[in-house]
Amino acid sequence: MLKKVINPILFLPLALFINSLEVIAKENKYFIDKVLEEKSNKLFINYQEIEKIVLNNEELKSLQNLVSSASFNLSSQVAKRYPSLDFQANGLPKYVAGRNYISNSDTLRTSQFTANPSLNIKWDLIKPLRGSEIKIAQENLQIALNNYEIKKKDLIQEARMRYHKYQKSFQDIQNKKFTLNLSLTSLDNAQAKLDAGIGTKFEVLEAEAQLSRDKQSLNEKKIEHLINKISLREILNIKEDFAINKEQNLIGFWNHRLKKNINEGLDKNLSLKNLLLQKSIKNSQANSFLSQNKPNIYISNTFSSTFSKGDSLSTNLDFKESGSNYTNTISLNFAWNIFNGGQNMNSYKSKIADAQAEEYAFKNLKNVLTTNINKAYLNLKLNEEQILTTLKEIESSKESVRLSRLRYDVGISTLKDVLVRQSELSNAKSKNINAIYNYNLNLDKLERLTFLEISKNCLDNNNNKIKDRESICNISR
Repeated sequence: MLKKVINPILFLPLALFINSLEVIAKENKYFIDKVLEEKSNKLFINYQEIEKIVLNNEELKSLQNLVSSASFNLSSQVAKRYPSLDFQANGLPKYVAGRNYISNSDTLRTSQFTANPSLNIKWDLIKPLRGSEIKIAQENLQIALNNYEIKKKDLIQEARMRYHKYQKSFQDIQNKKFTLNLSLTSLDNAQAKLDAGIGTKFEVLEAEAQLSRDKQSLNEKKIEHLINKISLREILNIKEDFAINKEQNLIGFWNHRLKKNINEGLDKNLSLKNLLLQKSIKNSQANSFLSQNKPNIYISNTFSSTFSKGDSLSTNLDFKESGSNYTNTISLNFAWNIFNGGQNMNSYKSKIADAQAEEYAFKNLKNVLTTNINKAYLNLKLNEEQILTTLKEIESSKESVRLSRLRYDVGISTLKDVLVRQSELSNAKSKNINAIYNYNLNLDKLERLTFLEISKNCLDNNNNKIKDRESICNISR
């Protein structure tokens, strides 16, 4: 009888220890699942291909049509430099029939077909308004091109952000699965101790409550993962199912100094250039109002002709009679709108005020961009530190979980301590996932704001490779 009681007690610590080792090993279990998923026939989206896929976005196609519209409008304004040719015909043909009766003279009759075609050529030699209109059309085309590029880069950044978020949610699921397995092990251990008579029901209930919380958290992460997938599909305009590389890695390194980031970002920013173009357009519109009070000089040439068949105002109609005539007039013309009550001058002042408003908007946006570049750069440096510290925290938390389980197995610690260490390990992993996610986001943001490239190599200020093991450059990727 004593042997039956002693054997389970002696065997229990060994069983719990083996169970603990199995749980720590389960962190690598999901590699097989990921390999199997990759074998399914799905469209695979590589991070590097996002820029090309974004071109299918419907909003981007809409802006592309606006570029075409602005281009056609420019061609229309440029065409005003060339002569215009008008053809006009009053009756082609026209038939006139009538009778003219006077009591003391012969009655006259008319029965005649006529045609009166004319050609008019006009060429504006001096038209002050034309230059402003062409310049405005050119600048509107450039703004449309810039808006297309701005939207394309914004969509690329947004798509990359959703790509990183989709990756992150997958890692969150793996973390929650790992935590769930830890809780299952804790519950098994608590139940085993209770069955052996050396545990308490309270510990079992505590383990069951933790397991329920972990299951709920895992389900929330799964839903979040699905939502992120739908969001990524929407911006990439993909109808079919797809897969991505679910491993969360650093996409590169940022080797550019802060001053260079700011200078390049302000110099190449298309939104700033658009504000300058808007200011120029307002000035051109102001000048166009003044141009309306300047003289226009143009050449016109009018060729008119008349062809007739039949007789007109005759006592005896001759239906075979025919005739024709033509005139050609060429002239140099002058038109000058001297005064219109000050309307053009007031409109000029209105557009000058609008141009000054664009100048203030330019300065404000410049300050905002400088602030955003500073924030992204400093946050990137903070993310680098967070990645390194969370990696250390993960290693320490793993060891804490292992030791707390051993202490619990030999009865010198409580299950509560084990659950706390489990939570600390899960939180450490979550913080590392978030740090990598935010690091990649800030890299993309800096690339978008500065137009500089992300580097695949990590270099110091002298363009040398960094060998320090404590550096972000040398962590496993």
